[in-house]
Amino acid sequence: MKPLLILPILLPLGFAALSLFFLHMRRVQRLLSVVGMTSLLVAALFLLQFVWRQGIGVVQIGDWPAPFGISLVADLFSAIMIVLAALMGLSVSIYSLADIDAPREGAGYHPLLHFLLMGVCGAFLTGDIFNLYVWFEVMLMASFALMALGGRRLQLEGSVKYVILSLIASSLFLSAVGILYGLTGTLNMADLVGRLSASPVHLVNTLAVLFLIAFGIKSALFPLFFWLPASYHTPPVPVSALFAGLLTKVGIYALIRVFTLLFNQEAGYTHSLILIVSGLTMITGILGAVAQNDFRRILSFNIISHSGYMIMGLGLFTPLALAGSVFYIIHHIIVITTLFLVSGVVRRLQGSLQLPEMGGLYAQAPWLSLIFLVAAFSLAGVPPLSGFWGKLILVQASLSAENYLIAATALMVGLLTLYSMSIVWGKAFWGTPPDGKAPVRILTIRESVPYYLPMAVLVLLTIGISVAAGPVLTLSTRTADQLLDPTAYVRAVLGEKP
Repeated sequence: MKPLLILPILLPLGFAALSLFFLHMRRVQRLLSVVGMTSLLVAALFLLQFVWRQGIGVVQIGDWPAPFGISLVADLFSAIMIVLAALMGLSVSIYSLADIDAPREGAGYHPLLHFLLMGVCGAFLTGDIFNLYVWFEVMLMASFALMALGGRRLQLEGSVKYVILSLIASSLFLSAVGILYGLTGTLNMADLVGRLSASPVHLVNTLAVLFLIAFGIKSALFPLFFWLPASYHTPPVPVSALFAGLLTKVGIYALIRVFTLLFNQEAGYTHSLILIVSGLTMITGILGAVAQNDFRRILSFNIISHSGYMIMGLGLFTPLALAGSVFYIIHHIIVITTLFLVSGVVRRLQGSLQLPEMGGLYAQAPWLSLIFLVAAFSLAGVPPLSGFWGKLILVQASLSAENYLIAATALMVGLLTLYSMSIVWGKAFWGTPPDGKAPVRILTIRESVPYYLPMAVLVLLTIGISVAAGPVLTLSTRTADQLLDPTAYVRAVLGEKP
């Protein structure tokens, strides 16, 4: 059991260190990057299988008993997220073979990818709220370096905005952790369950709001999302794709974790606030998307909008709703990463991501057009694709809770998402190039393989989730049941009831 929980942290760390020894050997770095991400994916799949069969797994680092030592905890939610992180890491590593230039690789691109994955996996596995902060900082440092790598003016501008807002969020997070420790005398999340339930409600609610703001910035929730569309379109496409698939999801993971495990005493207040934020995030994000003319900025605003769907289930706080949130996270990570990877090939073919300067891709790159169409329709929730099932579960949960306003909001935003994707389709794929524009470039077969292989695999996974929605919903439902039962988590870590 112990190696399975530690490997998702040790493997990225080991391959990052190994890559640094071969910093100026491009082929070796590329090989290590792909092998490292493949190893991480295999370890993640074994961990998910173990947790599914055996239940929540726990490792106490150094054999110090909880709550005094450092605990690593893997339940179904964290295991699912690690599998998705490893899959996105592998997809981006393969894609990078064609899209990342030699100077960036020589400056440490591949080690930074592994350091980023280490931070992400550490955040998913930690059972300690302070170590969650530490892993967030590891992730922040690696992501800032990746965003700034190359030193172009637009990148540096986006990096500064990104890091300033991230540091503000981290400061709020650390302040909340300090107050939490002063109130309870512990930072182990399993130990906090019982201590918070015996704490004054007004102090607990104040802490809950502080954590909501801190994680809300990292998750790009309303009204704290403005850093994302100002920064995610600036780095190289593989970096944007990895950020789009993972970074905001770590914030959403943290929100779901603390508001199911720690801050659930006054759900009528805290979770109603989350539900309001969810609806406003959906609306403002999609309105921003339909007003854009840049492919990646449209996708960036869609990340914001669909973050609202992911916390909608948390706001409703019912088993079906929370299962819908887990289902939607699985779907969205795969789909949004695919769309960002598509944007990279589009830029390679057209030389631009500005929609008025594009056109004719359907005739020149039919397979790319098909990949975009499947992913875009899934993002919008067109039946029977995976996004449809995620939205259907969440809408059903909201109707069961008699919250008709959030159900109507979710349906309306789904239609506007389809409209925003139709803008991209109409101008970039179906339209004709503007007068005087050079012909579309055609990629050779050798150039196409690293581009198309990860996109094809992710689209097939999207179709697989659409076809096998039942088993994925079963996994999501069981995950929701674990999240809604703090007793199982506490017993696994402390060996006692809260």
